[in-house]
Amino acid sequence: MDCNSYNQKEEPAVPPSIILSKEPGFAAMARCRMDCIEKPLQSFFKKMGESVGSNPWWFLITPLIVSAALGSGFYFTQDRLSNNIEEQFTPFNGPAKTERKYFSEMFPEDDSMFSSLRQTTDGNYATLIVTSESNILTVEMLKEILSLDSKIRNMLVEFDKQSFKYEGICAKVMEKCNLNIILDIIDYTAKNIDTVTLTFPWYHTGNTTLPLYTSLGGVTTQRDTSVVKSAKAIQLYYYLKEDNKTKNDLWLESFISLISNSSSPSLQVSYSTSMSMQWEFEKSPGSVISLFAITYSIAITFSIMTFCFFRLDNVRTKVWVGYCGVLSTSLAVLSGFGLLLLVGQPFVMTAASCPFMILGIGIDDMFIMISCWQKTRVLDSVPERLGETYKDAAISITITTLTDVLALFLGCITPFGSVRSFCLYAGICLCFCYFYKHLNYTRAKTVDVMPLT
Repeated sequence: MDCNSYNQKEEPAVPPSIILSKEPGFAAMARCRMDCIEKPLQSFFKKMGESVGSNPWWFLITPLIVSAALGSGFYFTQDRLSNNIEEQFTPFNGPAKTERKYFSEMFPEDDSMFSSLRQTTDGNYATLIVTSESNILTVEMLKEILSLDSKIRNMLVEFDKQSFKYEGICAKVMEKCNLNIILDIIDYTAKNIDTVTLTFPWYHTGNTTLPLYTSLGGVTTQRDTSVVKSAKAIQLYYYLKEDNKTKNDLWLESFISLISNSSSPSLQVSYSTSMSMQWEFEKSPGSVISLFAITYSIAITFSIMTFCFFRLDNVRTKVWVGYCGVLSTSLAVLSGFGLLLLVGQPFVMTAASCPFMILGIGIDDMFIMISCWQKTRVLDSVPERLGETYKDAAISITITTLTDVLALFLGCITPFGSVRSFCLYAGICLCFCYFYKHLNYTRAKTVDVMPLT
């Protein structure tokens, strides 16, 4: 016998726990089980999958009934709309609002003695900018501008079975509607431009000095003087009283209609109103709704094509599972939005983008569950396969959903109404998406597989 082999004694195998215990700080870790949360959750989800697999039709009916009931909240959509730009996109109780309130109390506006300098808000107004490639301060150009101004001032608007003009709702100074400086200087007569000497940026007449820079643009002055030689643009303002918002809105709508239908070969007219931004913001639902249909159609097509691409046989291709995965996100949006509308939560248009995010998360989780399903034993029963699927997939889906929902609900404490509305609607929809995803997917998979078993 070899002496070396005789002297080399085999050392007994040492359990890993003992080896770890030799290092300081590892003894407690070796005795602690780190799956104290994971194991119970896996057991719970496995039982849930088996239960759903044994009674699939109950889980088909429940989401549909809940969605139909909560979807009735969409009846109140118009009542819940809250798209005021200032309210939704500025902080609640911000210092600027407090200061503005103070200035409004100290320097109140007076529609009978109007001054734009005293306005603490955008007010109510319409404005247009008339431009020309050549000098706009000519008799011919001014005649067209005066004609357009006359149409605006004499435009009839219907309200409460009565008609009114600009003069009936205009902000006044000394019992006269607020004047446009350049037109007032020429006394609303185009030919007077040849006899008036305009100076820029201030026009002096008698004891009065007028800010001509608010009316003229693209000004060229004579050399070494302030005398106006030519100009490329004229801006006109039409200020309204703030005592009747309905009449103001009707007049502004008529103003936009009139200007948009006016044309001139020598002049280009641009226009805006105090409500233009608000109205454009409120028009966004039309474009968003059309995108919903396109996006969900693409998602359904993508899901079905994905299943068909990887499994070309009719038995293993589960196209209805992909369809139901997208359907579950639709039901989640219907339920989430409907619930919040029923309880009176204001609806801001920023929340209209939630369905796109919910769709992406829902499809992602659907593919995770399908991947886990494909790893189960084909010979096992449907409830057993669903139990194993839930055991493997539900933990990761639960964690990601929990973090997403927590982040969104934390966003609800923001002082901005638009962000708060988006986070609240998205968070509630994600909760419904999580539950519907399990129920609808499982039901679809069970019903799809049962004929084969």
